[in-house]
Amino acid sequence: MVNDSQINLIGKIIEVMDSQNKSLIGKKGKIIMETKNMIQLDNGIRLLKSHLTMKFNGEIIKGISLIGRLDSRIKKTRSKL
Repeated sequence: MVNDSQINLIGKIIEVMDSQNKSLIGKKGKIIMETKNMIQLDNGIRLLKSHLTMKFNGEIIKGISLIGRLDSRIKKTRSKL
């Protein structure tokens, strides 16, 4: 199983399960861009990782576990091993 911190988000289709901004709950889209703290969907919606819980591939992931760039998240995870 892949650790949440090692997931490459680009190209994943997600659904917002929970967010501090309640109007975003239920929104779906394909991730087209990822920064340290934010993801952008193909429909123009920008989401702060720290403020949301999302679902993809049948798994629910808290955005806060994905803060940081992918390469930094992988390095940090490997250094803890």
